Amino acid sequence: MTERSPAVDSQVARISRESGRDSNRGAPDSPVIEVRDLEKTYRTVRGSLTLFQHLDFIVQSGELVAIVGQSGAGKSTLLHILGALDAPSAGTVYCASTNVATLSPRQAATFRNREIGYVWQFHYLLPEFTAQENVAMPLLAAGQSRREALAIAGNWLREVGLDERRDHRPGELSGGEQQRVALARALVNNPRLLLADEPTGDLDANTSNQVFALLQRIHAGHGLTSVVVTHNAELAARCTRVMRLEAGRLMPVTA
Repeated sequence: MTERSPAVDSQVARISRESGRDSNRGAPDSPVIEVRDLEKTYRTVRGSLTLFQHLDFIVQSGELVAIVGQSGAGKSTLLHILGALDAPSAGTVYCASTNVATLSPRQAATFRNREIGYVWQFHYLLPEFTAQENVAMPLLAAGQSRREALAIAGNWLREVGLDERRDHRPGELSGGEQQRVALARALVNNPRLLLADEPTGDLDANTSNQVFALLQRIHAGHGLTSVVVTHNAELAARCTRVMRLEAGRLMPVTA
C-alpha cells in the first residue's frame, strides 16, 4: 500500500475544511427537506395511477428518518423525488434549500453530486475497478485530481473498516463489504443529505445489523441528515423517527 505524502495529507485536510458543514449549510434548526402538497401520478394504458397527493413532509437537520410501508406504496418513488432523480407531478420539494422540482436535468445532476449521497439495495460498484477507485468516482466526476480523489477515498474506506481491502475489486468482497464500499462512495463528496433505499435488503440478518450500525455511526459522527427506506421494522425502530407511507399519506409510527 502506497504511503501518502505530507503534501497530499495537507490537500486532503484543506478539501475537508472547505467542504465541511459550516455556515453555508444553513441554520441548524432549518429543515433539510420540506415537501409541500406533493403529488405523483403516472399515466398508464389503464388510466392514471396516483401514488400520493397533497403530501407534506419535513425532515429537520440531523434526523435519521425511516420510511416504511408495503411494496408498491411509493416509498422508492418518494426517495427519488427527494433526491432529484424523479420529478413530481405537482407540489414543491425543497431539499438543502433548493426546490429540486424546478431543476433542469443538468442542474439536478450538479445538485445531486454536491448535496446528496445515495445507497441502494444493490451496490452498483464498477467491477473492473478497485474499492478505492469506486469510492473515488464521484470526486473524479466532479473534476478532482486523481491523486486527491484516491487519498480522500482511502480515508473513507478506513472510516468504514475496509482500509486493508482498498485494492480489491467488488468480486473479491463479501456482500457486506460491497455495501460498505457503496456507503463510502455515497459520502465521499461530503453531502448534506444521505438517502438509502433498502440498504440492507440483500444482506443476511447479522450483516444487516452491522451495516446499519455503521450507517448510524457515520450519520451521527458526520452531522448528516438521512432518510432510509426499509422493510425491516427492527432497523427502522433504531432511527430518530419512523414514518409509514400508506394510501398516499405519510403517518408517524409510534413505539
